[in-house]
Amino acid sequence: MKKILYLHAGAEMYGADKVLLELVKGLDKNKFEAHVILPNNGALFEELKKVGAYVKVVHYPILRRKYFNVQGIVHYIRDYFKYSKVLLDYVREYKINIIHNNTTAVLEGIYLKKRAKIPLIWHVHEIIVKPKMISDFINFLMGRNADKIVTVSKAVKDHVVKSRFIQDNQVEVIYNGVDNDVYFVMEASKIRQKFGISQESVIIGMVGRVNSWKGQNDFLEAVTPILEENPDFVAFLAGSAFEGEEWRVKELDDKIAGLSVSKQIQRIDYYPNTMELYNMFDLFVLPSTNPDPLPTVVLEAMACGKPIVGYRHGGITEMVLEGYNGLIADVKNPNSLSKKIKELLMNDTELAEFGRHSVERQKSQFSLDSYISHFTKLYRECRSDK
Repeated sequence: MKKILYLHAGAEMYGADKVLLELVKGLDKNKFEAHVILPNNGALFEELKKVGAYVKVVHYPILRRKYFNVQGIVHYIRDYFKYSKVLLDYVREYKINIIHNNTTAVLEGIYLKKRAKIPLIWHVHEIIVKPKMISDFINFLMGRNADKIVTVSKAVKDHVVKSRFIQDNQVEVIYNGVDNDVYFVMEASKIRQKFGISQESVIIGMVGRVNSWKGQNDFLEAVTPILEENPDFVAFLAGSAFEGEEWRVKELDDKIAGLSVSKQIQRIDYYPNTMELYNMFDLFVLPSTNPDPLPTVVLEAMACGKPIVGYRHGGITEMVLEGYNGLIADVKNPNSLSKKIKELLMNDTELAEFGRHSVERQKSQFSLDSYISHFTKLYRECRSDK
């Protein structure tokens, strides 16, 4: 039996968190033993325990912007070595065979690979555009230390290979998958009642963390003219901010309150039963202003039979076949985004057809079985130097 140690960057239940949970849940328990160490406690901790993983909290540092100054660098280096030694003790105690670094923001896997002499798989869920110095630094570390780099989309692979530090043959693309037993087309009338939305209303939906690039402002700018023209339409946003960035939510709420269509907009914080939201929506919008690697929210919305509209960059261009299950707008152009949303909403036949195609495409290209089988094969091929 191979023992795999996953190092992750948080303990919430957003995209990369859910994807990790599904992988751990889906592995053959007779062949693999999953160990997960998280930097803090949270919802993911309990969910991982439910699916049979060994879970522990170790407060190792995560590479965030707060460390991008002289004092921050000193603190990061101090904590890096302090907690890497704790992680190494764990690796040796449980005789771990493989390190699975589940984000570019966790660098401790390098220390463990070198000291324990076991393979390091670096799973890249991000496209880091700025600052370029940090992007180059991480690509350098991955190129020098990873036995295999797994990217969640071709867009991510193209981004890391563009650097001079990583070779094409070091990288394998493994698309994330979602569980169709969880995300499926359902009758959503009770969900609309729950949120006080008329059964006749058309709902334009967005789910995503409130941060600097998920595009909530672009979403609002795009939907405002549509809502003004259609008083029975509703825009619905769900998602919260990182701890310490709650000001972003207040700023967003203030912006919504100042709009002429504020009564047609609903916003909620993180909602655990996202499947209910997707099924309530008539259309799902992903307006990320930076390229989103392979947004899990889009996969989930597709599995729930929703047409997709988003910007023409990142992994969404591999998920949405334009004119088949969605439409793609010019990047950082809310006016273009608005036109695409309106184009779909004004054609009921196309809207329904695109929704059916979303489910078909998700099942054929982004299934959970395919995702787990690819990682199973990769783990089997990993050989320890011990």
